[in-house]
Amino acid sequence: MCGIVGALARTDVVPLLLEGLKRLEYRGYDSAGVAVLAERGMVRCRSMGRVAELERRVHQGQVQGRLGIAHTRWATHGVPSERNAHPHQSRDGVVVVHNGIIENHEDLRRELSEQGYQFESETDSEVIAHLVHAFLGRGYSLPVAFRQALRRLHGAYAIALISEQHPELLMAARQGSPLLLGLGEEGTYLASDAAALIAHTRRMLYLEDGDVVEITLAGYRLSDLDGHPMNRQEKISQLSPETAELGLYDHYMQKEIAEQPRALSDTIEPFLTGFTPQHFGDRAQEIFADTRQLLILACGTSYHAALVAGYWVEALAGIPCRAEIASEYRYRQSVADPMTLVVTISQSGETADTLAALKHAQSLGMHHSLAICNVPESALVRQSSLAFLTRAGMEIGVASTKAFTTQLAALFALAVTLAGVRGRLSEALEAEYQDALRRLPNKVQHVLNLEVQLRLWAEHFCRKQHALFLGRGVHYPIALEGALKLKEISYIHAEAYAAGELKHGPLALVDVDMPVVAVAPNDVLLEKLKSNLQEVRARGGELYVLADNDSHFSAEEGIHVIRLPDHEGILSPVVHVVPLQLLAYHTARLRGADVDKPRNLAKSVTVE
Repeated sequence: MCGIVGALARTDVVPLLLEGLKRLEYRGYDSAGVAVLAERGMVRCRSMGRVAELERRVHQGQVQGRLGIAHTRWATHGVPSERNAHPHQSRDGVVVVHNGIIENHEDLRRELSEQGYQFESETDSEVIAHLVHAFLGRGYSLPVAFRQALRRLHGAYAIALISEQHPELLMAARQGSPLLLGLGEEGTYLASDAAALIAHTRRMLYLEDGDVVEITLAGYRLSDLDGHPMNRQEKISQLSPETAELGLYDHYMQKEIAEQPRALSDTIEPFLTGFTPQHFGDRAQEIFADTRQLLILACGTSYHAALVAGYWVEALAGIPCRAEIASEYRYRQSVADPMTLVVTISQSGETADTLAALKHAQSLGMHHSLAICNVPESALVRQSSLAFLTRAGMEIGVASTKAFTTQLAALFALAVTLAGVRGRLSEALEAEYQDALRRLPNKVQHVLNLEVQLRLWAEHFCRKQHALFLGRGVHYPIALEGALKLKEISYIHAEAYAAGELKHGPLALVDVDMPVVAVAPNDVLLEKLKSNLQEVRARGGELYVLADNDSHFSAEEGIHVIRLPDHEGILSPVVHVVPLQLLAYHTARLRGADVDKPRNLAKSVTVE
């Protein structure tokens, strides 16, 4: 959550800061702000809402300068308001932007208030600016004062700080929240995400926890909290500015749904020549051979992918597998087995709860880990023994789409690979699974061609306040994902249940105003699902059925049917989630919701 941009350059940095904020707005959009050291001194400009309003104010004020920091906020401490917007300022023009949570901010606030500091916001972040100023008042240089302040902070942070008294210095630090340097020809830049800087440089330096950086016009100095020099390898980002452009689409979510055939094709490409462990890392053969069970940790949409993977791993590889919500896992007592492979799933690789859950599992003695992730330079990848990178490309819409389907493809390949290591994969089966993967992008494209029918469904849904999603077996997590998509972008209350649970409570909700969506593939559970759906019709519920082309569902009064391609077998969940994405998208659009930036949500959840 939240986005940071900073710059020290030989030219005016304001355009870069504003452009960077626009590219980071998916990380938070409650408020935005910028602070620039101009000729007339420190100029700070903040606004509620979107970066466009901030940009208008900055242009009105004709703000220019070669040193500046900027921030787009997702509110944690303090309501969304201009006074809670970053940057926060102390005396003598000490200004800070911060992502994360300072857990001991209340104690620090009391201490600083007793020293005479006045607080203008409710945020935890403001204490950082006052704390640095307090250490400057003791005669410390800015780099030393900054480090002294960092020692007092408990919690997670990515921080950028500038001072009116130090016009040639930009300070930054990382602890538990992503931050990187961009190395350009005209200067050195900071950002939470490479997307903010890709128009200006592809040379990136990703900070690790505990890193502190001093940026001057001559370059940068990287060190630890004690001032000892540190080295980090420069990376060349594979992103391009075009990946963040909408092109012909109205929303990023629409664009990203449409990109799924290509993203799937790119992700599955390594496995079309064989399901070899080396695709997951150099030590994968050894680790997979020693694996006795799988523990999959994830949050939100990625957790739904984990649930699907549980079915696949146990069915194909014969290995016990359980999926856990990462934010819950580390707060309960659990039985650890050192022969467990801990699999983490995250689009960004910076999800705070997933990172913390991984560290907790490692602390219990489970040292073998695999990250399924979309960002090669992310903390999750760096902290895992093995990694497989999905090739979804940049995903900007808050509601995950192509990241989810590529996660499913990667997890299926993992299940098949584990089956091979355990001697459960014949040549015929391997060829069958490769053919299934090879067909997958075209099957998804076929579903995308049904968009007009799904838009008609959305015209019914957009007037409802509640919806119920049903699935059975491996498609129950797909029903969960469909309900999540609808609720997070259209604000319609939606729930998902395993269809066999209808009689155990949810059936009480069913009436003419509660549309019921059924994920109904032509599999071994189809007849049982049909019986469950008859219960819905008997209570006056209106059914919306996603059926395979080769199943025998007929549309009639109160039953709406969309036929997908012929049943895709074990990979059917990937195909069936796409129409649910389209249904949510068009419903939200018809309701006038902000599809890409739903209220109260942000893309990358980097705080607990």
